Amino acid sequence: MTDLVQVVSVVFSALLLALVLELVRRRKLTEEYSLIWIVCAIALFTLSVWRDLLHVAARTLGVFYPPALLLLALTGFVFVVSLYFSVVVSRQRQEIERLVEEIALLDADVRQLRESGGSVPAADVVPRAAGDGGQPAKLRRFAGEQHVRRVQSND
Repeated sequence: MTDLVQVVSVVFSALLLALVLELVRRRKLTEEYSLIWIVCAIALFTLSVWRDLLHVAARTLGVFYPPALLLLALTGFVFVVSLYFSVVVSRQRQEIERLVEEIALLDADVRQLRESGGSVPAADVVPRAAGDGGQPAKLRRFAGEQHVRRVQSND
């Protein structure tokens, strides 16, 4: 590797690390996802600074062409990141489905309340809905149902 290529690769890996840290600082990238990119940037920086590290690793693993080892590591990284993001997307999809079900139940409760003829201000249907104190959804729903029954019995 020539000196110019080494300088460019050091600058590129340092800029990648700075970009990831800036995205975390601006809250565009969460710490959870930034770990993958920070490790990647540090690995690139390490390989850029120590020229012979890739050659030593290739000799140790029995790889005759050192850049092939780099491509193998890159391919492995892409597979791991793809699997990780597939798990994240699956988890978010399950959470979205749960939220849609909860909204449907709340919508049914509001319709039932409107059909019963009781007029209740929207703020009284589920008290402290925004500041629920971290209660599970079932407890919030149960508390909301109890409040609706009290309001209906007062009419």
